[in-house]
Amino acid sequence: MDDDVIQIEEQYYIRATSSRADERTRVLKHGDTFGVFDRFGDMHPIGFGEQGLFHQGTRYLSRMELRIGTVRPMLLSSTVNEANDVLAADLTNPDIPGDGNGTMALPRGVLHISRTKFIWQGICYERLRLSNYGLQPITIGLTIRFDADFVDIFEVRGSRRARRGQRLDARVDDGSCTLGYEGLDGVLRQTTLEFEPTPVELGASTARYDVSLGAQKHETIFVAVCCQTAHKHRRLAGAFGEGQTALARALASLRRQQATIVTGNQQVNTWIERSSADLQMMVTETPYGLYPYAGVPWFSTVFGRDGIITALQLLWVAPVIGRGVLAHLAAMQATESNPEQDAEPGKILHETRTGEMAALGEVPFGRYYGSVDSTPLFVMLAGAYFQRTGDRGFMETIWPNIERALGWIDTHGDIDGDGFVEYARRSAHGLVQQGWKDSHDSVFHADGTLADAPIALCEVQGYVYAARCAAAEMAAALGRTARADELRAQARQLRDRFDEAFWCDDLGTYALALDGKKKPCRVRSSNAGHCLFTGIAGAGRARRMAGVLLDETGYSGWGIRTLAACEVRYNPMSYHNGSVWPHDNALIAAGLSRYGLRQESLKPFEGLFQAATFLDLHRLPELFCGFSRRPGEGPTLYPVACLPQAWASGSVFMLLQACLGLTIDAHSSEVRFDNPALPEWVPELRIENLQIGDGSVDLLIERHPHDVGVTVLRRDGRIKVEVTK
Repeated sequence: MDDDVIQIEEQYYIRATSSRADERTRVLKHGDTFGVFDRFGDMHPIGFGEQGLFHQGTRYLSRMELRIGTVRPMLLSSTVNEANDVLAADLTNPDIPGDGNGTMALPRGVLHISRTKFIWQGICYERLRLSNYGLQPITIGLTIRFDADFVDIFEVRGSRRARRGQRLDARVDDGSCTLGYEGLDGVLRQTTLEFEPTPVELGASTARYDVSLGAQKHETIFVAVCCQTAHKHRRLAGAFGEGQTALARALASLRRQQATIVTGNQQVNTWIERSSADLQMMVTETPYGLYPYAGVPWFSTVFGRDGIITALQLLWVAPVIGRGVLAHLAAMQATESNPEQDAEPGKILHETRTGEMAALGEVPFGRYYGSVDSTPLFVMLAGAYFQRTGDRGFMETIWPNIERALGWIDTHGDIDGDGFVEYARRSAHGLVQQGWKDSHDSVFHADGTLADAPIALCEVQGYVYAARCAAAEMAAALGRTARADELRAQARQLRDRFDEAFWCDDLGTYALALDGKKKPCRVRSSNAGHCLFTGIAGAGRARRMAGVLLDETGYSGWGIRTLAACEVRYNPMSYHNGSVWPHDNALIAAGLSRYGLRQESLKPFEGLFQAATFLDLHRLPELFCGFSRRPGEGPTLYPVACLPQAWASGSVFMLLQACLGLTIDAHSSEVRFDNPALPEWVPELRIENLQIGDGSVDLLIERHPHDVGVTVLRRDGRIKVEVTK
């Protein structure tokens, strides 16, 4: 261990004076495997503990450190490429002293190490290319230190366990080392590290090479870290090239299934490209289709709410993701009541986890249903997907799931029969708050008193309203006329009752929630903005709500806060009570646009764009702090935010759709722009390969002094493009 890292018992810490203190991480992911590395390409069990190579909910490699002898290389540069599939780091040597007479055995900057990593099918591949740019031959010792702690992702997040399984003795065999762990769930988990060429010394935690390089000569070392798969590559160099090619082809195939967006602002393009690449990395092939895993490192798995909202954000550019989300969640829909899982018939999944703790029931999230909004959001997505694609055959397939979801809304969702959907957890280990703001202190009254369950959130009523409207349209299209009429009547009744029960005229917005005694939580929050997104808000309410959301207490300069700064529980550093979430802002912007407030919808768009320009790789995190914007400074980061996070990455696409007033109706093969607008910093926007049914279209949207023009550049098929102003 180097001097920057301190070990106290089983915990690791970084010295405050270390250059690692502000170190940014690099992320790679493929399928159910992801890696969190430092900028050198190393990983250490330090800081928040998120670094490592993870597979199916377990950390399979907790340490991997490259050393020149015993010295850490110097970092020249580090990045993840635009396609998000390869981590590249350029390193060199510091001054390495000789035998003590003042000479240098290796002066700084003679050795160049090009480090390349990617993940493919449960294996992290690495290539180390060493180059001697000196005038003399050199001989160096190169050391790779490694370890695997096989901790569950919930342990990494801080959960303490009374017992753990058994760590097995390492097996070293002909250029490979296998580390193993037998869990309390009876599962044998193994990490095999393969090296080519074979190190001169290989043990249970160290591989060492003696590398001799002539002047201007090069040497290459390959390493593969195999999670669970203990097979031996016949030729690691060949496997590296084949894996990299296969990964690039898979990502290219995914890119071809979505529209391409290019603007006249290169910084916006960088934001869009990084967001698109992050989403392609997060999207995972499942037995039911493509599904966007929620976020790295803590949520790299299926989440119902996150997957649905991400699919809604991307629906206009990549409807195939919506289909995969619907199919997966339909297959996982609860069929029976299970209090420990907060499951009830017809309810849609909150999250699913693999790993030892989930298998043993130490956490309830193996398959957990504790979200009140996933079920109506599922129906909303189904309706939006049907309008976007006209995929009648698929809709008929999942119609029984839609009906079961509507049945849950009418029965289990409405605990007390008052017409509103509310929640109260049944699992002692489950989530106390079951809306998207699931922190324990996220729902409260104006005096700060936490609300008692059952709780009816304002945005959830909006989701239910939109779900019934969407289901009515689907029912009518499928010939179920009576059912469609019934659903429309239910939606109208809910809208009227909602406005009466939730509107707070003195606040100019809807109450955050109703508590168990039907007392409104009279709090200004971003939740109410979702009521604009779903259309449940009264027509006369939108402009007043916009004023509240976008005033100095609601809008930080970077985005709309989750909680207004004037509220008693406001804390800009909290998870849900004053922070800024990109996806939340995108939904609100779409809601403002829905009510014709196009210019107002540009404000969160501009704030998030400006935030992205300050952030590493132009990558928006899950959230950031809600401090007011200060001249010349970027947003204040939230320390354990997921990065990337699927619905944060998807936000830019919904923001673009909102400002353009863009809707797509596959039933009429029509693309509509309703009073489109572009911010001043986006002079033009080109959309290519926008697919509707069997056809596609390329469009150019240009900003003029007094309006926005739309030009059809290419049309394949009978697609209509309509612009209303």
